[in-house]
Amino acid sequence: MDVAAAPPVVPNGAPAPPAGRWVLLASVESRLAANGSAVLTGPSGIGKTALLEALGAAATARGELVLRVAGTETERWVPCAGLAELLDQLPGDLTAGLPKDRLTGRPDPHPPGAADAAGRPGSDHLACGPAFRGLLARCAGERPVLLLVDDAQWLDAESVHAVRYTVGRLAPRGVRAVVAGRWPDGLTGGDAGAAAWAPAPGALHIAVPPLGPDELAEMFGGYGLPVRVVNTLHSDSGGNPFLALALGGAFTDRVPRHWRPAPLPQRVQAVITQRLGLLPERARETLLMAALAIRPTTDLLRRAGRAEAARDVAQAAGLGLLICEGGGIRFTPPAVGTVLTESADAEHAARVHRRLAAVVPDAAGRARHRALAAPAGNAELARSLVAAAERAARQGSHRMAAELYRLAADRSPAEPADARLEWLVAAAEAGANGGLPDLVHGAAEAVLAADATRAQRVRVRLAVLDLSGQGLAEMGEVFAAALVDAEGDPALLGPLRLRMALAALVNGAPQQAEREADGALAHAREAGDPALEAKALAVCANIALIEGRDHTADLRRARSLPEPPLDGQMHTTPRYLAAYCAIFEDRLAEARAELLRMLALVERGSGEEVVHVLRNLSEVAVRTGRCREALDFADRAMRITEEAALSPGPAWYHGALAELAGGSVRRAAVLAEQGLRASEQEDDVIFQSRLLHVLGVARMREGDVRGGVDTLWRIGALGDGRRLRSPLVLRWRDDLAQGLAALGETDRAAEVVRAARALAGDRAGSAGVRARLDRAEAAVLAARGEPDAAVALLLRSAALFGRLGQPLEVGHCLLERADVERRRRRPGPARQAAADALEIFSRCGARPLAEQARRLTRLETGAYDAAPPPEPPEAVLTEGERRIALLVGRGATNQQVANRLFVSVKTVEASLTRVYRKLGICSRTQLASLLGGGLAPTNAGGLDAAGGGSLARRADSVNTRGM
Repeated sequence: MDVAAAPPVVPNGAPAPPAGRWVLLASVESRLAANGSAVLTGPSGIGKTALLEALGAAATARGELVLRVAGTETERWVPCAGLAELLDQLPGDLTAGLPKDRLTGRPDPHPPGAADAAGRPGSDHLACGPAFRGLLARCAGERPVLLLVDDAQWLDAESVHAVRYTVGRLAPRGVRAVVAGRWPDGLTGGDAGAAAWAPAPGALHIAVPPLGPDELAEMFGGYGLPVRVVNTLHSDSGGNPFLALALGGAFTDRVPRHWRPAPLPQRVQAVITQRLGLLPERARETLLMAALAIRPTTDLLRRAGRAEAARDVAQAAGLGLLICEGGGIRFTPPAVGTVLTESADAEHAARVHRRLAAVVPDAAGRARHRALAAPAGNAELARSLVAAAERAARQGSHRMAAELYRLAADRSPAEPADARLEWLVAAAEAGANGGLPDLVHGAAEAVLAADATRAQRVRVRLAVLDLSGQGLAEMGEVFAAALVDAEGDPALLGPLRLRMALAALVNGAPQQAEREADGALAHAREAGDPALEAKALAVCANIALIEGRDHTADLRRARSLPEPPLDGQMHTTPRYLAAYCAIFEDRLAEARAELLRMLALVERGSGEEVVHVLRNLSEVAVRTGRCREALDFADRAMRITEEAALSPGPAWYHGALAELAGGSVRRAAVLAEQGLRASEQEDDVIFQSRLLHVLGVARMREGDVRGGVDTLWRIGALGDGRRLRSPLVLRWRDDLAQGLAALGETDRAAEVVRAARALAGDRAGSAGVRARLDRAEAAVLAARGEPDAAVALLLRSAALFGRLGQPLEVGHCLLERADVERRRRRPGPARQAAADALEIFSRCGARPLAEQARRLTRLETGAYDAAPPPEPPEAVLTEGERRIALLVGRGATNQQVANRLFVSVKTVEASLTRVYRKLGICSRTQLASLLGGGLAPTNAGGLDAAGGGSLARRADSVNTRGM
């Protein structure tokens, strides 16, 4: 199990920590155990208070004295207001004779003496610090003391000085503090821009990060929301727990679909308004411009006249109003943009649009801004918008095309209505391809409420179906309505039945899928639609592939027809399916080359087709040993999936697969578990099977062989009865056999191998399957005490994998051989096989497998319990990476780092991704923990030149990764 991902031990009586905060809490607890203190920063709602409560509960369960105080804005100018609250929590026998009124200036409810003539006691604020220190010194003589300060930015100055004075002097005696607050940079008014104060020198500073999608799913585990809804909430909230919970309250049991628009809760709108009010007018104007742009970036805002855009964006990010990703700006929640635009009058917004029209780089964007700046629409303007939309669609910019079509409909005259309805239909179709559910449903509702033709009604319903992704099982009502409208028209029935075939296939009914695909094929031929005919043949080939039948004839016929146009549905074309089949037939170089060409065609998109291409590129990268590339492609697929509100199961499967190869086994298991839950909710049998496979392997890698075997058995129960038995697509039986062999159940393992060989046969493309089964049979033979036969099979398997260009599988064979040789007491061959495997895994960036090989190597050399070997090359940071890691670990945003080092934000993001992977960590929190545990403090004028070594020394002990 990954050390860094393991949850800490919770003391008896203490509640479990907040979701997703194990690592952060472990970092703080480690600092407290060493009599250190910590500072937690971050925007409101990020979870600082929950973390303080968890720390306090754990300390109370350990028998410590816990004192809590929270600053309030109204009492910030009241001297010693916080100190009085702390004094009230001390044991009564310590404060019985204390003149608290003299120290704090606040009346004691039970004063020992009378007040002065004015009715208020005098005060001696200079005595606050020493008196408080003396009291806590007496408490610390009996048990450790923990001070928890929330909303520290509002604590009065006298109380701040008292806390710092006390903790700074009594830390060696067990008095520590954790301070949590929000200190946004550069805000106007008073001391709003003051720096965060630390309770003691050398305190650990941690910027509390947003929750990841899997962590947010854990937090929502008891709320009954579908995982797909939670994934959307993560995108909208930016991982802020408070915003996610508030937005989640808008979803009810009566709104089961993830994509149904939900009203903005009043408390979220109030939070947005309050946070915007903290910004200066200059920054709000910059954010208004970002809200009116379709793809805002800091550079675009600067070129449009916002000279201090970087500073304004950084301030807004500090308040939790937006996040910067990949150089772009995204509001969290998206309603921030709505609140901003609604606050501007029409003329003000028109001026901003005119400024943007002068600087946006693309013709479609310029047309959009000019139209939005126009006071009223007309037919000529609408037609120019349609022409721009058509150009954007041809370039693959489906989101821009959808926006322009919708704008054309809004700017067109009321009569004639036919053109306006057609543009609304086109907006819905483009919006479905671009992952814009609100726009699609708005356009569809407008079309269905008007005097639309049957074809228009069917087309908008098809757009709604395309939004559902893998969740087509829940779309029965839409299918039924579309069938009524399409009745008797083969041109409408063909594409509709094609979606019905896909729905049946996803839901594990291949026979029904085949009937619907055959029907779609017949309708396509009757309507004379060669593009639809090609897609129907591709679906027929896909069904045959999954069932384990010959798919080549249907695919050959599909490829002989003209290739369908680029309409946002690349993943349904014969070209895509040919690359998909090449993956499973182990023609990996061919598949990779074709998928990269397809990525170049669709990379400007942001919907389903892009995710399909990225997912399969990630799988090819795993199989060819390009682990870092696999992680990158999977990360991009997961990010687009979240932003476009697509089905998360498939993207999380490929994320888990990439993590299993080159990231973290623990994170692979977490992604697989969340993906499995999502696929079960959508009745996606195909990806349930695939996710069960990667989850079973992850559990076995973590040491739970029985749990992994039980998980893999579920695949057979799920798929075999539904004819989903293709050994090319679902390669799980060899892993099951190896697990059974490890448990000593060799007869069952041998039967699994025999049945799998019968399914695979000698058909073309099954060489990789046979090689995997050879390796599994070797494990059975070794468990039965036949090492010579086992080694012979492993050599054969490794040679075949080598010819197929699959280095990780070769490394697996070498690890198995090392284990066989070790068990028959041949240390030399065992050590050599393990070393060869380590070399392969290190070269490929297969971090978990490299660590497994490294452990086996140390075991063979007798040094397993000795000092660890030198860290691998990938654990050493370059000078540039080390400087960025130091700044980020101390809480700097990507924009702040870019400004400090005079590089672009994109350079910072790319470098940070490499740092995470090299160190095997997954968040800024873990980076801060590494920095706090091993680096000397950095002076104000530069970076500690010794820091990189401390990071590298600790890197090998951390086994997680991710962004």
